[in-house]
Amino acid sequence: MAGSVFGTIFKISTWGESHGKGIGVVVDGCPAGLALCEDDIQVYLNRRKPGQSKFSTPRKEDDAVEILSGVFEGKTTGTPISMVVYNKTQRSGDYGEIARCYRPGHADYTFDEKYGFRDYRGGGRSSGRETIARVAAGAIAAKLLYQMGIEVYAYTESIGDVKIDAARFDDKEARDTNPLNMPDATAAEEAAKLVAEQMANYDSVGGVIACSVTGLPTGIGEPVFEKLDANLSKAIFSIGAVKGVEIGDGFSAATAFGSANNDAFAMKNGKVTKLTNHAGGILGGISDGSDLFLRAAIKPTPSIFSEQQTVSREHEDMMLQIKGRHDPIIVPRAVVVVEAMTAIVLLDMLLVGMSARADRVIEFYTKK
Repeated sequence: MAGSVFGTIFKISTWGESHGKGIGVVVDGCPAGLALCEDDIQVYLNRRKPGQSKFSTPRKEDDAVEILSGVFEGKTTGTPISMVVYNKTQRSGDYGEIARCYRPGHADYTFDEKYGFRDYRGGGRSSGRETIARVAAGAIAAKLLYQMGIEVYAYTESIGDVKIDAARFDDKEARDTNPLNMPDATAAEEAAKLVAEQMANYDSVGGVIACSVTGLPTGIGEPVFEKLDANLSKAIFSIGAVKGVEIGDGFSAATAFGSANNDAFAMKNGKVTKLTNHAGGILGGISDGSDLFLRAAIKPTPSIFSEQQTVSREHEDMMLQIKGRHDPIIVPRAVVVVEAMTAIVLLDMLLVGMSARADRVIEFYTKK
């Protein structure tokens, strides 16, 4: 199976299955000298681990990370950083019935067609549990970015048709005060009622995750195939439940006129600035110095407890009622995954961008 490696310089390789011994990641290309310990990683993993509220799967896992290599005396050595989270409470028996059929909305059918074989225990590599590895790697990227004055912040913008009100969103910490990760207490309460109603109906709900980046300098990204927005889109789309990505105004730009969609330039404090930010911080595939903004549309959890029409591996029509432990909504636990993948792309492209100008390379290697 190809496709488990991501990045150019800051490169991650994820491994493991939902019901295997564990999930892990190898991070290559992290600069030496970054202060790093397991607690730095754990704080991010705690934001995505299961069993923390009635809106997540009841599967109880500590998701405790162990750093196996690449760190010595509290600092990165510049060598590959290997991390693992061991699975502790697999209940593979819950998936016995689906071994002979395909779950609607899951990758069961496509895996079978591609490989002629699949790990039906929780989806194997296609399980959302694989994102543990991404979050662990993203925690490292985010820490290095933060030391450069760059902050990545993701949150739940909407669940179903319940959306946060920008007028009530004035405190980033508010995101962490409710299980839905909405920085608007009123919207969070309304959304909680919606999710509870759908849970009672044996159904699920989707939503939108927004992510903003502050402090990103101008000039990150390449103008053709390695555009910043193209690489961000690929990274976010690689998260299993994502069905749409928007940068800046996104699809609403298609109904705007150029006079309204263009961001006018002006001088402020001796610097070129934009008076608006419809472009979301990216022009021509390159960061423009304003805040970067993206959205990810997350589909409803496909594992619902209502009876559904499907087919067996023998291509016979049948009805399926899924059992086991599943999230009634993916959105809250995916917030930190979007944050992590954004951080990984940004750090990687910052490192790549260091070689963009000869004068800066010469200055770096000739300074005394």
